[in-house]
Parts: sequence; structure tokens; C-alpha cells
Amino acid sequence: MPQDDSGDEIIPEGWEKRKSRSTGMVYYLNIYTKESQWELPTKKATNELSEVEAAHLLVKHAGSRRPSSHREENITRTKEEARELLEGYKQEIDDGADFGEMASKYSDCSSYKKGGSLGRFKKGVMQAKFEEAAFGLKVGEMSGIVDTDSGLHIILRTK
Repeated sequence: MPQDDSGDEIIPEGWEKRKSRSTGMVYYLNIYTKESQWELPTKKATNELSEVEAAHLLVKHAGSRRPSSHREENITRTKEEARELLEGYKQEIDDGADFGEMASKYSDCSSYKKGGSLGRFKKGVMQAKFEEAAFGLKVGEMSGIVDTDSGLHIILRTK
């Protein structure tokens, strides 16, 4: 482990050394992204996230890449109708409805089974507009309507 002349551990810029309350073990926190790791970092911290965790509520329309879902075999609604539906769902969530319950009830994605959860994903995995929106959110923040080839989404960053 790198040490300075006095024998103290050298922690690269942008990292904090912390102690886990549950295990008592030392870990290192990136002060910009709030990501943590057990190993001593070898380079300075950046403000770029390597992965996020998010949930979404997808409303497909006739122009979607695959206009069918568990809810409807053949989706015929227009993009404008899909937008109106999603705006209504977003308003309900803004007014206090639970995001996961709304996604379970109304999402056209198979993630409805998990309350819309997509789990963790890295850059380059999702469609560009979706990724840009998800990585641009703070934890607990919900996006506006995001238009992708799959349909229209609202995204909730969970981690």
C-alpha cells in the first residue's frame, strides 16, 4: 500500500477513508459519486459514475420498436396518447403514489414484475437517451418523459 514519508497511507484525491458500521472494516468513498469500494484506490476519484441502479415505467405506442407487452398483445395507441398516459402516471407519483406500485400496474416492460427495477447497469448497456437520463439523475430523483425506440419512459434513479 502506498505510504508517504511519515508512513501514513496515501489516499488519492477525491476519496475518503471510512469505517463500516456493520463490519468495522475500512472502505473508501468517492466523494463525488458516493460509490464505495473495499480496496485502496489507485487513482484520483472522478465525478463520472461507472454504473447506476434505476427503475422505470414504460408506456409503449404503435411506433415503438416492439409494440406489444404483457398488458396488450398489439399496442395501437399513438405516441401522443402514450405521452398523455405517462404524464398522468407521473403526476400520480408526484402526488405521492409509489413508483414501484405504479410501474407494476402500468408499465409495458417485463420489469413490471420487479416494480420497474432494472437493477444496476453500466454505460453502453441501455439506449443512449435512456442512459443519458438515468446517469444524469441524482439518487431518488425522477426524470421527465424520456423518448426511446422502446417507447416513453419515466426513470427513477435508485442507487
